Amino acid sequence: MDRIAGRFARVEPRRRIRHLVLGLLADLPRKNCWTIAEWAGEATPDAMQHLLSRAKWDADAVRNDLCDYVVEHLHDAQAVLVVDETGDVKKGSHTVGVQRQYTGTAGRIENAQVAVYLAYAGRRGHAALDRELYIPRSWTDQPDRCRAAGLAPDTAFATKPELATRMITRFLDSGHQTPWVAGDEVYGGNPTLRAALEDRATGYVLAVARTHEVTTGAGKFRADLLAKKLPKRAWQKLSAGAGAKGHRIYDWAHIDLSSTEPGHRHLLIRRNHTASELAYYRCYSPESVPLTVLVRVAGSRWRVEETFQSGKGLAGLDEHQLRRYTLAPLGHPRHARPRLPGRRPRRRAPSPPRPRRPDPVDLQRNPATLHRPGWPACSRARPLAPLVPLATAPSSPFPGQPLHPSSSEQSMIVIYSWSTRTFHVEVV
Repeated sequence: MDRIAGRFARVEPRRRIRHLVLGLLADLPRKNCWTIAEWAGEATPDAMQHLLSRAKWDADAVRNDLCDYVVEHLHDAQAVLVVDETGDVKKGSHTVGVQRQYTGTAGRIENAQVAVYLAYAGRRGHAALDRELYIPRSWTDQPDRCRAAGLAPDTAFATKPELATRMITRFLDSGHQTPWVAGDEVYGGNPTLRAALEDRATGYVLAVARTHEVTTGAGKFRADLLAKKLPKRAWQKLSAGAGAKGHRIYDWAHIDLSSTEPGHRHLLIRRNHTASELAYYRCYSPESVPLTVLVRVAGSRWRVEETFQSGKGLAGLDEHQLRRYTLAPLGHPRHARPRLPGRRPRRRAPSPPRPRRPDPVDLQRNPATLHRPGWPACSRARPLAPLVPLATAPSSPFPGQPLHPSSSEQSMIVIYSWSTRTFHVEVV
């Protein structure tokens, strides 16, 4: 926390951001301002909400500190930047950026909020570096709606590839270098993103659709039609990296693409040898690289899915209550739910006092009734069991021994938490 302490002008938010981060990492059933405030010993979530919505601190500077920290601890000369988006299903229409759109979280079109993330994947590990909230046209075309949600009225629409380009450019401009970028079809099919990476001599392995057209020495063809023309000797069995069930083995092939620009371009094709499913990738590298390197970069794209999974499971990435635009890079950007103007702070009603349990010693002295409280007691008492006469004691062959005369002595016995009584104890 010392790395980002200087980004907070006052000591109060500096201390509270520590509680927020530790609360996100704590084992809480739900992670929002209410639960984290209770975990930190605060009576209301007002201070946590103030930290995320109204307190003065530089979120972009904290994001830059986070990038430096990740690169410093996970540095890898062959690291891969992975871009991908994740969404959260929402119920209402006031959450900033929400609309009916496809989200991979649900696997279908839902009323959801989507954000694009940039992750760093290397041999030592992987972590999220940056984020951009996707604002659809249904929001940018309504300045009043943007203003009510905390967005600037002149907020311009940006596609997901444009948001990815913005984050990659920001990372590279900060002085960090990575040789590769990976992403799915949303980003591989965008020529502007590919051109921006080529201008910076940054290699990429981006997935494309089977209908994507590429130019070869023989002309322009669709990706799936080129795959059908490949001979059997063109395929190689290679591992795309270790998975949960061992190495992910696929059949791979690549085709050289023609271009007048400098660099090397390929169409990479992956085939599942069990289901015969094909996947296609558009590749670029400033220098010639072997097929194994392209396969490794293509397999690194799944690291961002692991980042999302661990973020949602450990830091509550999918548990947020956002109404206004307060994008912060710690834990998850949307944990605040500020109060509406003119509305009193919500306070939880005090819990009713618990009924005082009887003292265990009292229960021993006066046992509780066997019937449940509130049930009518049985009016008919059970008859007592009849007495059984005992047999006469047999005569003993030994004569009886007289007892020593007893002396009466008064002793005090104290039983704590019950009472103090005086007993007469016969001492022999």
